[in-house]
Amino acid sequence: MKDYYGVLGVQRNATESEIKKAYRKLARELHPDVAGAEGEERFKEVAAAYEVLGNADKRAQYDRGVDPRAASGSAGGAQGFGFEDIFETFFGGGAGPFGSAQRGPASRTQRGGDTLVQTEVTLEEAVFGVTREIQVDLADVCGTCHGSCCAPGTSPTTCRQCNGSGSVQRVARSLLGQVMTTAPCPTCGGYGSTIESPCTDCAGQGRTHSRHTVSVDIPAGVETGTRIRMSGVGDAGVAGGQKGDLYIEIRQRAHQAFERRGDDLHCTLEVPMTAAALGTVMTVETFDGPQEVDVRPGTHSGSTVRLKGLGVGRLQRAGRGDLHVHLDIVTPTDLTDEQADLLRQLAALRGEEIPEARLAPIGGGVFSRLRDAFMGRER
Repeated sequence: MKDYYGVLGVQRNATESEIKKAYRKLARELHPDVAGAEGEERFKEVAAAYEVLGNADKRAQYDRGVDPRAASGSAGGAQGFGFEDIFETFFGGGAGPFGSAQRGPASRTQRGGDTLVQTEVTLEEAVFGVTREIQVDLADVCGTCHGSCCAPGTSPTTCRQCNGSGSVQRVARSLLGQVMTTAPCPTCGGYGSTIESPCTDCAGQGRTHSRHTVSVDIPAGVETGTRIRMSGVGDAGVAGGQKGDLYIEIRQRAHQAFERRGDDLHCTLEVPMTAAALGTVMTVETFDGPQEVDVRPGTHSGSTVRLKGLGVGRLQRAGRGDLHVHLDIVTPTDLTDEQADLLRQLAALRGEEIPEARLAPIGGGVFSRLRDAFMGRER
């Protein structure tokens, strides 16, 4: 009795999936289209082995010492062989008995496509969020045929070529005999029916296009590139299919005074030299209204004052970022004679008529402060 396990190269206790995997591997390697005529006999041996071991009842007989192929007189032929696996191995699809795929007519109904539109928001709208009305062209279910694709008073007709199955069968010759293959019907396109009188308003598509006004809730924290998904608001599908999704892509407009870095806002406040030396309280206009900024005596240019919670609303969590006010100390350049004289008197009182050149320590100079201000660090 032939060793079918040895032919497939598997152990006697191999699982069904292991046997199937081994067979498919060998069948691909030994098929005459790959291995040539010299592989034909070996291919037949592999096919015969899988005919037995791939069937639970026949495998049980074989394990008891009975060769089902010899017992049924099919040792010299391929009758009863698993054409489903041959078809699946070489054609990539499921098949029924003798390679005939079991399938029904395809549905005309298709899901609508997704639609992408862009909208621009100001920085203030990104900080707090906004509701925006957007104009967009979308497909709707045809109001005349209501998605049937047929002219009023008509309906699809059963295809005469496939009798409504949506597929036709063809016989192909192979090494193992005749194999029945299945393909979509060329007359109806696989739908099983034809539309003799398509709707003229939608050209038989079951949908028409029109301009829509869509209200979009844009949350706080969006930025350029953020996409908002509105499920089921996109194009209606063909033949009354469900609607796709609408995506709104955000573009954030730049602001003249405020710069955004993540969830934080940054701005620069010009402070007179005298106010920086003496200290003062200045008022700045923010998105939350006027806010006081405490300028401490002796403030250097590049110093930063942080106003907590006055930044951008966070998109994924509660709260807001901060507002960083960078102080720019303004040195006067258009002094009057009286003002210049007063400054000379101040310099004399401080012993700075001829200032001593001293290098600032690393980390404490103006360049470090400017660097920290640029990086959003606080001192």
